[in-house]
Amino acid sequence: MKVKEINNKEKWEGFLKQCEEKTFLDSWNWSIFQEKLGKKVWRLGVFEDELKAVSTVIKIDARRGTFLFIPHGPVCKPEADSKQELIKILLKKVKKIAGEENASFLRVGPIWERNRENKKAFDGLGFKKAPLFKHPELTLELDVTLPERGLLKNMRKSTRRSIRKAPDKGVETFKSKDVDDLDKFYELYEKVVERNNFVPFSLDYIKKEFSTFSEDDQILTIFSRYKGEILSSAVVVYWQGRAFYHHGASDLKYDVPISHPVQWEAIKEAKRRDCKAYNFWGVAPEDASDAHPWSGLTLFKTGFGGKRKKYVKTRDYPFSLRYWPTYWFEKLRRKNRNL
Repeated sequence: MKVKEINNKEKWEGFLKQCEEKTFLDSWNWSIFQEKLGKKVWRLGVFEDELKAVSTVIKIDARRGTFLFIPHGPVCKPEADSKQELIKILLKKVKKIAGEENASFLRVGPIWERNRENKKAFDGLGFKKAPLFKHPELTLELDVTLPERGLLKNMRKSTRRSIRKAPDKGVETFKSKDVDDLDKFYELYEKVVERNNFVPFSLDYIKKEFSTFSEDDQILTIFSRYKGEILSSAVVVYWQGRAFYHHGASDLKYDVPISHPVQWEAIKEAKRRDCKAYNFWGVAPEDASDAHPWSGLTLFKTGFGGKRKKYVKTRDYPFSLRYWPTYWFEKLRRKNRNL
């Protein structure tokens, strides 16, 4: 097997269409977006006569040091023989990149089912369990091939009631493909940041993401409005037959259903685009306490039905002793965040 860089969008996206386990973090447009943020990116393919797997490698320059990151990868075909062999051959190439870029470690966040076989793919190769994940390792996915009536039936009673009552209460929903409408989203987003005290994405970050995916009509902002005021919004990515709820915000000013109709509109849009699944992104573990920072959001998301999907835990591969201060810093950060 050999590793080569792939510089052709059609070849990259065409391969991913053959793969079952993937997210928009594996897409060509996600790597373009990273480059717009000023990050260095390598689009790597593993070949054995034909293309077997792909991985996007991103150089992250953080205050705690430089490292390389593979988000939701490697991605391989379902019939791939040995994921450990794929990791091993990729690691050789990434080590070379790390030396050239002075990176202290590699972080890998696969979108592989959390089972014994997939966990063993990292055994004996020098990987450590990462102290902190960069993207959620547990998500909620809804099958949207069911008719609308079936989707509503499978929801929690209170969620279904909120969706049905919203129009009667005067709540309107609408969609936008205009990047400038993200200013309205961000006003709500800042209120969520203030309520929940977390480090936000910048408006520039979200606009760059939106403009990148909008070139292929793969993203929308969905809003709900009450008494002329926008009170809830979601930024949703639609890619390769899947929809992903990536950013959300709301204002709790009025006691009316505002966020449920936004999600319902996003789900209906996924059906209109012939998507198979709607991914709610990160949720808390089933045994998490109420102190978990995602507990309230998880209660909201699970009201729509769907199934939890557990991914293999994020792994780190240290390249130097400079990794260990980062390890202990992030381990403490995770504890402080109750994650």
